[in-house]
Amino acid sequence: MHKAIITTKVPFGQWSRGTLVAILFCMQNKIQNQIKDAMRAKDQVRLTTMRGMLAAFTNELVAKGQKPNEVLGEQEAVVVVRRLVKQRKDSIEQFEKGGRQDLADSEKAELLILEEFLPTQMSEEKIREIVKLKIEKLGMKDMTKAGIIIGAVMKETAGEADGAVVKKIAEEMLS
Repeated sequence: MHKAIITTKVPFGQWSRGTLVAILFCMQNKIQNQIKDAMRAKDQVRLTTMRGMLAAFTNELVAKGQKPNEVLGEQEAVVVVRRLVKQRKDSIEQFEKGGRQDLADSEKAELLILEEFLPTQMSEEKIREIVKLKIEKLGMKDMTKAGIIIGAVMKETAGEADGAVVKKIAEEMLS
C-alpha cells in the first residue's frame, strides 16, 4: 500500500503533480481504510460501494491503456466518481418508476456514500448568478440557445455545478 505525506495545504489552482499524487493516494488510502472499517462494522452497503469504486478506478485505468496498479489523477478519479453517482441517480429513477422502492432505497444509500468523495457543489444562487451573467454576456434571450448557455456555464464552473441544476436554471431564465 502506498503511503502519502502531505506537509502543506496548497490552493486548488496551484497543485503540483506530486501534490496531486499525494492527495490521490490519500483518497485511495481513505477508501482502503473505509473498506477495513466497513468489514469490521459489517456494513455491507459501504463495503460494496467502496469495492465498486476501486473497481471503477481500475476499469478506467485499463480503458485508458494503463496498468491496473497505476494511479488515476485527481480529476480522473472525480470524473469516475461522478459517473458512478450519475448511474445511481438513473437507477433510483428507474427503480421508482418500476415500483421497486426496496432497490431504490439501496441505491440511495450507495449514492450518499459516493457523494462523500465529490467536491462540494455550487449553490443554486451562485449558479443562477453565473447563468444570468452568461445570458447577458452572450446576448441570448430565446430557448433555442439554451444549450450554448449551459455549455458556457458548465465550462466556467469546471465541474463544481450539477449539470441538471444548470439546465433547469437556464431554461427558467430563458423562458
